[in-house]
Amino acid sequence: MGPPPHMPPPPGAPAPAATRHAWIDALRLTAGLSMVGLHATVDGAGQPFPDHTASERLAPMLLRAVLYSARTELFLMISVFLLLLALDHRPRRYRVVLAQQARRLLVPFLFWTVFYAFYGLGKARAFGYFEAEWARLGEPLSWLGFLTLGNVKYHMHFVPTLFGLLLFYPLFRPARARPALGLLILGALLVKREVDGLIYPAFWGSDLLPYLVRATKIVTYAGYGLAAAAILGLWQRLGPGRGAPWVAPLLLLGGLLFAVKLSATAQVVASGAWAFDHTAGYWADFLMPAVLMGLCMCLGHRRWPALFSRLARYSFGIYLCHPIFLDLAEIALARIALMGAELAPLPLVLVKIAWTLPATALFVRALSRHRPLAWTIGLGPLPRRPGPHPKPSLTTGVDRAHKS
Repeated sequence: MGPPPHMPPPPGAPAPAATRHAWIDALRLTAGLSMVGLHATVDGAGQPFPDHTASERLAPMLLRAVLYSARTELFLMISVFLLLLALDHRPRRYRVVLAQQARRLLVPFLFWTVFYAFYGLGKARAFGYFEAEWARLGEPLSWLGFLTLGNVKYHMHFVPTLFGLLLFYPLFRPARARPALGLLILGALLVKREVDGLIYPAFWGSDLLPYLVRATKIVTYAGYGLAAAAILGLWQRLGPGRGAPWVAPLLLLGGLLFAVKLSATAQVVASGAWAFDHTAGYWADFLMPAVLMGLCMCLGHRRWPALFSRLARYSFGIYLCHPIFLDLAEIALARIALMGAELAPLPLVLVKIAWTLPATALFVRALSRHRPLAWTIGLGPLPRRPGPHPKPSLTTGVDRAHKS
C-alpha cells in the first residue's frame, strides 16, 4: 500500500506470518460475517418486522441476538489492538501515524461513499422514494453527512468512527501496563448513555443531532480503546496458556450478558419495536464485544483452524460490500411480495443470508484479485499520489504490513 510497510492492516486485512495469531483472525472473521446476518434480520426499513405477529418475529430476533454479540465495536477494538501492536515494532510520531491511517482508511471510504450514494438509487426506485433520494444527493448538507458521519449507507459509519477513535490512541497506551484501566469502559459507556439521553430530546429534529451523537460516541468509545489496550497488555504479559483460569469466569459473564440480551429481545418480540429503554440490555449489548475479545485472548494459545486465518483477510471487504447484494435481495423479495408470495420473517431472513453471504464473498474474492480495485477493500496498493514517489519496496502491500 501507499503507507510504509509497518502499519497495521485495516480491520479486514491479514496479519502477516510474523505476528499472526489465529484468535485475532477468528474475531475479525466473526465480526465481518455477523454484520451480514445482523443487517439481514430486519425488514426493508431496518425494523424488527412490526407488521408481523410476535411468533413470526421470534426466530429472526433470536438469531439477531446471537449475531449482535459481535457488534462493530469488536472491529474497533481489533483495530486499536493491531495499531498498538504495530507501534511496538516501529514507533512513529503521532502526526505520521494519523497521516498514514487517514490515507489507509479515508481513501477507500471516499470511494465507497460515492459508490453507495448512487447505488442506493436502485433501491430507492424499487421502493418508491427515488425522487426524494435523488433530491438528497443534490443537497450539500447531505454530502457533509455522507463524508463525516458515513450515513450514506447504514454500515458506512464505521470508518469515520474508527478514524475518530484512533485520534486518541496515545491515551490508550497506559492501559497496557495497567490493565485495570480497561475497566474504564464501564464509566465511558455510562457517560454515553447519560449524554445520549440528554442530547436526543434537546436536539430532536435539529441538523446538529447526528453530529452531537457521533461526537459523543467517538469520545466515549475511548473506553473500547482502553479495553483493547488492556487485553493487549494482558496477552503480552500472561504468555501461552496462562489465561486459561479466566476462561470459566468470562464464559459465565458472557452467559449472563447473553441472558440479559434475551430479556431485551423478548421485549422486541412482544412490541415489534427496538428496546431502546431496556437499560440492562444496553449494558449487555455494549459489553459483549469486550468480553468476547477477552475470552478469545485467554484461548489464544489453543490450536485454531487455519481456515480462520485464510479467510480473515476478506472480512473487511465483506463488511463494506455486503449491502450491494442485500439491496438486490430486498428488491427481489419486495417484487415477489407484490405478486402475492410474501415470505414470513424467518424464511425472508434465511433467503437474504443465503444469497448475500456467498455472493458478497465471491465478489470480495474477485476484487482482491483485481489489482486496480483491491485497495478499495484494504487488500492492494492505494492509488499513487501525484508528485515524486520513492522507489517501490519489496514489502509494499497490506499483506506485509507488520514485517520488521
